[in-house]
Amino acid sequence: MGAITTTDGTEIFYKDWGSGQPIVFSHGWPLSADDWDNQMLFFLQQGYRVIAHDRRGHGRSTQTGDGHDMDHYADDLAALTSHLDLEDAIHVGHSTGGGEVVRYLARHGESRVFKAALISAVPPLMVKTDANPDGLPKDVFDDLQNQLAANRSVFYRALPSGPFYGFNRPGVESSEAIIENWWRQGMMGGAKAHYDGIVAFSQTDFTEDLQKITVPVLVMHSEDDQIVPYVAAGPKSAKLLRNGTLKTYQGFPHGMPTTHADTINADLLAFLRT
Repeated sequence: MGAITTTDGTEIFYKDWGSGQPIVFSHGWPLSADDWDNQMLFFLQQGYRVIAHDRRGHGRSTQTGDGHDMDHYADDLAALTSHLDLEDAIHVGHSTGGGEVVRYLARHGESRVFKAALISAVPPLMVKTDANPDGLPKDVFDDLQNQLAANRSVFYRALPSGPFYGFNRPGVESSEAIIENWWRQGMMGGAKAHYDGIVAFSQTDFTEDLQKITVPVLVMHSEDDQIVPYVAAGPKSAKLLRNGTLKTYQGFPHGMPTTHADTINADLLAFLRT
C-alpha cells in the first residue's frame, strides 16, 4: 500500500500487490479500492501484478472539496501509472470507474496500455438528452443528490439493499455482509466528492473518448442492470470502440463483480489471455 500526491496536493491512496503484467482497477461510485478485493486476490493468484486506488474524495484518499470530475479522475490515474512506471497495463473499470478508464485512455494516450475492460460502465452517456433518448432523465440524478444531502448514511443503506446488487428482485437472496461492506466503503469517503460525483458520472459524454481508443476493450454489461441501463450503455460503447467486444449477461445486477465474481473473473481472464 502507498500514496501519491497529485499536482493540486491531493493524496491518492493505492494498493500494489505482486509482480508480472499489471492490472489497474478503477472502482465505482461511491466506493473504494476495497470493492476489488475478490478480483485482486484472484488475478494475483494468476500471476498478475494488481493495483487499485481510491479515487480522490473516496476511501482513504484526500477529501478534497473540488476536482470531482472525469478530467481530474483521469489525471489522477495517469499520475499513478506514471509514478509506478507501468507498461503494458490492463485497465479495468466498474461503473464510474469505467468512465475514468475511458477518459484516461482518450486524454493521456495508450502508450502504457495493453487492453482494457469496462464492467457495468457509465459510458457513453447516462443522462437523457435529445441525442441520447435512451438515457435516464436528469431528475433521477437530482433525486440521488437530494437523498445524499438529506441523509447519506440512510441512502447508502438503501442503494445496496435494493437495485445495486439486485436484492430487490424476486427470488434473490440478500446479503447483509455485502450491504454493510458497501455502506462501509461509501461512508469512508467525503460527502462533497460523492455529491459532485453524481454529476460527473451521469452528465459526462464519453462518445468522442470511446472513438479515440484503439486497444482491445471488453465491454461487460447485464441486461438487468438497474443502475446503468444496458440499452444506453454497453452495446453503444462497444459499437463506438474501434476494437470493442461486447459480453452480455442475463439477470446479473450492476454490482456483478461482487455477486457473480466467479463468472466475471473467468470471463475477464479469458479476454486477457486471448
